[in-house]
Amino acid sequence: MMRINLLPHRAEKRRARQIQFAAFGVISAVLGGLLVGFVQVAIGTQISYQERRNEYLKQETAILDKQIEEIKKLREQTRSLLARKNVVESLQSTRSDVVHLLDQMLRILPDGVSLKSLKQTGNRISLVGYAQSNARISTLMRAVEDSPWLESPTLIEIHATTTGGKNAKRISEFSMNFNLTRLQSAPAEPAAPAAKPASGKK
Repeated sequence: MMRINLLPHRAEKRRARQIQFAAFGVISAVLGGLLVGFVQVAIGTQISYQERRNEYLKQETAILDKQIEEIKKLREQTRSLLARKNVVESLQSTRSDVVHLLDQMLRILPDGVSLKSLKQTGNRISLVGYAQSNARISTLMRAVEDSPWLESPTLIEIHATTTGGKNAKRISEFSMNFNLTRLQSAPAEPAAPAAKPASGKK
């Protein structure tokens, strides 16, 4: 005897496939949402971490900028102090030059020669004076050459002039240059021997 299934089995299978498809769709949507949420959380975490790093770098950069400014100020102060130190050392090394110059001029100035002006520019000395004759000027130049503190005399100009009123005299006005030697390079002048005490009977 043959059995005939009159139930709508094709419709049941179609309904089962639809339910299965809907379930797969829901599961896929849930998994997709979870994946998107996980990716967003991961990206947000990375962004937050990078922002914290950027803020830390900004703070460290600001600290370094302040330190650089302080270093610049310290360098400027150091350069200023070194410049002052050099000026002080230069003054200390040259403060005795004027004393030696005037002392030497008193020693070497021959009779019949008078000074009109004496100007110092560094080690260069410019002298203007009057002499009774050209021979006196030559004597002065030789004295400059022989001086331990003076060197390189150069005669710039010499011409005749007159001084005085009614009793005017013809004299020579001259100008010359010479150099003042450095203190450390000039030979020391021998000290005068001490006088022996006079012997007397007690």
